[in-house]
Amino acid sequence: MKQLPADTVRLLSSSQVVTSVVSVVKELMENSLDAGASSVDVKLENFGLDRTEVRDNGCGIKVADAPVMAVQHFTSKISSHEDLERLETYGFRGEALGSICAVAEVTVTTKTEEDDVSTQYTLDSSGAIVSQRPSHLGGGTSVSVAKLFGKLPVRRQFFSSVRKRKEEVRKVQDLLMAFAIIKPELRLTLVHNKVVVWQKARAADHRSALVATLGASTVTNLLPVHQEQPEMVLDGFLPKPGADLSLTSSSTSDKTFIFINKRPVQQKDILKLLRQHHSAQYPDDAARHRFPVLLLNITVCPSSLDVNVTPDKTQVLLHNKEAVLAAIEALLVSLYGFRPEKQPDPETLPPAAGCVGTDENTESRKVSDEDAGQSAALQRQASSCSSSSSMADDWIVNQSGFSLCDDEATRSRPQSIEPGPQEPRWPQESAEAWSRGTALTDPVSGEPLRPVVIHRPDPEVKRSGNAITEKRAALTAYDMISSRALRVPPSAASLFEKETRSEVLMERPAASLQEVSAAVQNRWENLGDEGRKRFEEKARKSQDLHDQRTRLAAAGATADRPLRATKLQAQKRKAPLSNQQLLDELFSAQPQKKQKAPPPKPWRPLPCSMAALRLRLQRLSAQSGAAGPRGLCPVGRLASQNAWLILCGGRRLMLLNPFRAEEALLFQRLQQDHILPAVRLQNPLLLTDRNLGAAEFETLCSLEKGEAEPDGSVFFSDPRLVANGFRIKLSPAERHLEATAVADCVPFLGLEDLKEVLTAVLQRKAATVPQSRPLKVTNYLKAEAVRLARQLPSDLCGEEVKELLERTERRLGGTDRTCIHGRLFLQHLADVPSTQQEAGLDTHT
Repeated sequence: MKQLPADTVRLLSSSQVVTSVVSVVKELMENSLDAGASSVDVKLENFGLDRTEVRDNGCGIKVADAPVMAVQHFTSKISSHEDLERLETYGFRGEALGSICAVAEVTVTTKTEEDDVSTQYTLDSSGAIVSQRPSHLGGGTSVSVAKLFGKLPVRRQFFSSVRKRKEEVRKVQDLLMAFAIIKPELRLTLVHNKVVVWQKARAADHRSALVATLGASTVTNLLPVHQEQPEMVLDGFLPKPGADLSLTSSSTSDKTFIFINKRPVQQKDILKLLRQHHSAQYPDDAARHRFPVLLLNITVCPSSLDVNVTPDKTQVLLHNKEAVLAAIEALLVSLYGFRPEKQPDPETLPPAAGCVGTDENTESRKVSDEDAGQSAALQRQASSCSSSSSMADDWIVNQSGFSLCDDEATRSRPQSIEPGPQEPRWPQESAEAWSRGTALTDPVSGEPLRPVVIHRPDPEVKRSGNAITEKRAALTAYDMISSRALRVPPSAASLFEKETRSEVLMERPAASLQEVSAAVQNRWENLGDEGRKRFEEKARKSQDLHDQRTRLAAAGATADRPLRATKLQAQKRKAPLSNQQLLDELFSAQPQKKQKAPPPKPWRPLPCSMAALRLRLQRLSAQSGAAGPRGLCPVGRLASQNAWLILCGGRRLMLLNPFRAEEALLFQRLQQDHILPAVRLQNPLLLTDRNLGAAEFETLCSLEKGEAEPDGSVFFSDPRLVANGFRIKLSPAERHLEATAVADCVPFLGLEDLKEVLTAVLQRKAATVPQSRPLKVTNYLKAEAVRLARQLPSDLCGEEVKELLERTERRLGGTDRTCIHGRLFLQHLADVPSTQQEAGLDTHT
């Protein structure tokens, strides 16, 4: 025997802790919460397999702890095993970051309050620091995990199907939703491929967090509950009694949030108890297969809880589990009442079920004794193949209270009660009658009772089951209608099998046909309601199309034979020549569509006095000693429209839209100053006169260049190239030009856009950066200007409006007063009257 190497042991143990993308996010999320973070951003690329980044604003990692932050079994949460009895953090093993390093490439960027700048650490597979350098990130910690399961190809192949990858993103979202609900003060964001999938802002309490996570329509059907017991507290939100089942339940358990000491757990006993009491109030059987939407947080003493059970810490052990279940059941009973036990149907009960009678009711006791006697006789007749006199003597039914029901009620029945004189006495039967089966007879027909009746199935009735009984997708049947073959429409199960079979084969290439069929059948049985509805809708559309084709085929006018239809049209007699012109005019005339009148724009009358405005302007000019205000001057704000009244030149009253003005200013600034960041290309693009054009290539060679590099190469430093995201290199040794880096923020930026820049320089004599911007870059900068303008506050004060007007006059001048969409941001309303007579006539409302 040989000892395994340390790296092999580390890889084996890490593959048990880190099993998927959601396990990586869970471990990093718990570290962020233990660091006191109030904001966590989770970013995924390629469903988290290429890169997973978790960034928080916690306390950060100290410089002294950085060398051992990813080494196995180094942690700041506990110092010994006894600390588990006082555990208040999510993590405690010190294995998370080290396990992730063993199966991926990890980079950690952190900054504490004492640090001046943040530091980025690159870790190897053992958790040791390979390199470190300063970073621009703020306070907190950012962990980037790249090439997950790169050393485990089988594990990575498990996530090769799109369905598995999407399921991982859904699990990550469910995990973030659980933490968002139990920690309302936490801000969370989930981004996949630079697209925000889900986000939640900070909330005041658990109810607000539920509204932000599940929606207001669902939370209105939930009741807050709180119950305190010795060493135990239960609080949360449970569905209202009798609420709508579609709003308070789900087909999966992803909206049933159970926490123990604010830790999301999976407890089957607690979930089963919750489902039983919730579904008991609905008579429909559909409630049995649904999960209630609820929040239940159980707070117990940390010493009575064992979290160190499974690697993912979702399974826990409770020291007083029975007391917890009893407390939960008492809470559910106080809310929903006692759970009614389902009474068995009297028609389906065996004969022995009616053996127990009451002493107060003589008739019921008669029936019970009669049923008991018949049951005993049937059992004896069915169990005896041969009889003797001794057995017959033992099986005589006497007058005593004989019963086959060995329950507690029968045992507690008083034996001293004598039967009444009205009770019938059972006659003693001989062994011969028992052996022949004639001891008990039907009182109506007089025939002997038969203990067993064999029901033979009807061969004409087809049995239906839940299994996939349709033919396989490869074996396609056809219908013969009017001597023509039409494909039989596939069922929902056939469509599911056709779609799933390829996925099963990709996951298990070596599986046999029987194993593939069994796997497909198992998936069909476990498919949820939403998935079944989707395939049933496809099957219904196929059936409708089949019915339509069947009717067309039966009528002999199907659309499957365009050639035959063409021949039939050719055989039709042409219209007379005299009517041909009239027919052409009728068929060529297109009816004019009625154009709907645009809806009237909403308007609202505002009281305005020109005389008062003129008088106020005269007072201002008298105080200042000038002729009046010049330029653009704010007058007042319209609260309903977020617009401002502006006085232009002391005479013209105009309306200002500050957002449009900000868009125009931001776009002009981005056009002049913004430099698109260029990203290095793996394969540089070769630039020649063939792909650029002879004139454009000569123009490119004549542009400004920078200083020579040590290897002799020269990069172009012309701002018209650099600002548009192109980094071009000239190699004197090889005597060719190549683009080594291109901006990736603009989609599909390439050689055509570079050619557009050179064409602007060559033909339009573009000497500045704004004049040489290509169309794609211009549209990108417009979108950025709109995005930045939307982030501005909606309520502007007077000083801010003055500053905005000054920047508008200084940068845009007095001629250009349109936003990037071509709309005016200064609209003319009216002119201020110059005389008192005009002011009196122009006073309006």
